[in-house]
Amino acid sequence: MLGDLVQSDPAACRGTMSAEEDARWLCWVTRQFKTIAGEDREIDLQEFKTALRVKEPFFAERFFALFDSDGSGTITLKELQEALTLLVHGSPTDKLRFLFQVYDVDGSGSIDADELRTVLRSCLRESAISLPDERLDELTRALFESADRDGSGAITFDELRDELQRFPGVMENLTISAAHWLRPPDAHPHPRLHRPRLLTRSYWHNHRSQLLCLAVYAGLHLLLFVLAASAYWAHGASIMVAKGCGQCLNFDCSFIAVLMLRRGLTWLRATWLAQVLPLDQNVQFHQLMGYVVAGLSLVHTVAHVVNFAFRADAGTIQFWELLLTARSGVGWVQGTAPPTGVALLLLLLLMVTCSSACVRRSGHFEVFYWTHLSYLPMWLLLIVHGPNFWKWLLVPGTMFLLEKTVGLVVSRMSALCIEEVHLLPSKVTHLLIRRPPLFHYRPGDYVYLNIPTIARYEWHPFTISSAPEQRDTIGLHIRSQGQWTTRLYESFKALDLRGCGSKQLSSSLRMRSQKRPQASEMSSENSRFCNIKCYVDGPYGTPTRRIFAAEHAVLIGAGIGVTPFASILQSLVCRHQKRKRVCPSCQHTWMDSRQDEDMKLRKVDFIWVNRDQRAFEWFVSLLTRLEMDQAEEAQEGRFLELHMYMTSALGKNDMKAIGLQMALDLLARKEKKDCITGLQTRTQPGRPDWSQNPKPEPFQGPVCHEACWR
Repeated sequence: MLGDLVQSDPAACRGTMSAEEDARWLCWVTRQFKTIAGEDREIDLQEFKTALRVKEPFFAERFFALFDSDGSGTITLKELQEALTLLVHGSPTDKLRFLFQVYDVDGSGSIDADELRTVLRSCLRESAISLPDERLDELTRALFESADRDGSGAITFDELRDELQRFPGVMENLTISAAHWLRPPDAHPHPRLHRPRLLTRSYWHNHRSQLLCLAVYAGLHLLLFVLAASAYWAHGASIMVAKGCGQCLNFDCSFIAVLMLRRGLTWLRATWLAQVLPLDQNVQFHQLMGYVVAGLSLVHTVAHVVNFAFRADAGTIQFWELLLTARSGVGWVQGTAPPTGVALLLLLLLMVTCSSACVRRSGHFEVFYWTHLSYLPMWLLLIVHGPNFWKWLLVPGTMFLLEKTVGLVVSRMSALCIEEVHLLPSKVTHLLIRRPPLFHYRPGDYVYLNIPTIARYEWHPFTISSAPEQRDTIGLHIRSQGQWTTRLYESFKALDLRGCGSKQLSSSLRMRSQKRPQASEMSSENSRFCNIKCYVDGPYGTPTRRIFAAEHAVLIGAGIGVTPFASILQSLVCRHQKRKRVCPSCQHTWMDSRQDEDMKLRKVDFIWVNRDQRAFEWFVSLLTRLEMDQAEEAQEGRFLELHMYMTSALGKNDMKAIGLQMALDLLARKEKKDCITGLQTRTQPGRPDWSQNPKPEPFQGPVCHEACWR
């Protein structure tokens, strides 16, 4: 396929091939041509479009017209080889002329404004960017006026070349991208040998606490297995294996609950143990222990089945009686071990299956939620099944029961009220919940939410998106992805504003007018004022609690995963304003660190990666307010830098987007804002270049004016 004719080394397409390499490349092109063309040995337009795999037919049609040198309506092998030779062996000027011919739709030798507008419209569609016609006209005008230096009303080849040279790196990228989709294979590939990531020194350094815990966990299992198996040395190998696995299961099935003690983990995060224990990986360890339990249970079952088979051959009891009845006499309660073991294995397989990612992330969270509650009957069956399990469960089970009881009592003692709802783009629901007087949380914390009108018994975790400094309400941003979240969005979308009483609506409006306007507020058409009862369990801590202890933080979010940073960024602004001091004599500003001793953060780089344009819309208003606050500060007082990326947009290394990206750059410089998001920060196409990670800079704030303030 033409789209597969890609080489990993871009420098190879600029070099000169030897005669042997050129012959090998021509043979390779011939084979690819036969694959595309089929029996007729010619490529028509439809086959060419399929091979290029482009969204917008304009570029496929233009490339096809340029490749079809004789205008026959098909591309022969000779025409393909000639075009590829130009793109691969040609000079930068030849490749630039090819781009010019793509833009020169009518072949007049110049590009007029209508042709440029047609090209830019196709570029927008290819990059999945939706802009109104007025913005398209402005983009066309910006690029056309910049390139048409002589004011003749048309862009010549020389003017296009001069315009490209004004943008650093564009000419080089053009040289690469012109043959990007039609490069020859490397005749002498030199694959770089990379060590597996798990064997790198940096991996061991960054994950030393997790690896240490895994080593302790594995060593403890080995010790438990050996001690239990050695006690049954005289009973045979199958009994030894069964007893060894059973002892390990006693530990796993009781300790697995400790990893989900959310209140306990939140408390531990505030202690020095957070620097030693991998508390942030509690869910991963919980999943690991679940798989270990499943594996040990299978081995434990197989070992007992083998033992039952030997007993059935040697005695009068049949195999199925040993496996499914109480005649074996094994178990804490006489003879109940085999039937309870079968029930436990079936429950465990059900839990493991319904806990898989394909179930949880495919909109069936409720299946995972309800089947996971099987841990209660499993514990009861384990107490009956194993004579010593209750001893292992005594302490972890008591802790788990206390946490669940406290959480249920606290959450049910006082029902909260959803005062206001905003329906945001990308099917995001923004809830404003009345904040209880003693509800204290930190930026990035999350809560479990229960709304009886949506589902009486379901609790779902959501990150708090409002700042702790906001005293009146708690904000949650919820994207519709599963059944519960979709029902939530649809129920508020169908909510009739007339259903709210006039007094209630007036009260909500007065309350809203007294509060500070939130950056995420939408127009009244998308707002719902209501008084819906809900329950909140939490707050619970996350790794973001340690963010203010660093001097330079890099926040990386993708899609709706940016919600923790909404709270963090708003809290940063509030703390920044609290620390800000102004000299009454010279009006100089500086930061007084004594006002917030826990706040060591001086520089924040916020990187947000989204798939499409609409994913930015619900969060842009908050970022706009942050940019406005930063614009009021002096250059040395600005601590926040935004980096926005859109993965569906094609970059400047793609011929189908060079003109669009140039126009977006020109218009952004002119209007001081981005066309896609409306922010001052330019939205970059593609993904971040992690080799250019933000680096910490020394803070150079003045300190001499502190005495002047005093």
